[in-house]
Amino acid sequence: MVITTNLDFARWKEIFGDDALTGALLDRLTHRCHIIEMNEDRYRFKESLKRKKGNVS
Repeated sequence: MVITTNLDFARWKEIFGDDALTGALLDRLTHRCHIIEMNEDRYRFKESLKRKKGNVS
């Protein structure tokens, strides 16, 4: 299973609305997993900026 998000774990409560629920969910998801943090520029965002610049000129 692959789960992607741009939110830090600390902000997941904003989505699920409950500390206990969010904690339990994160505990189960991260128990036996590999967390890969990718702090690179977002490809789709960069490409959309390029297209916008190309259309404006």
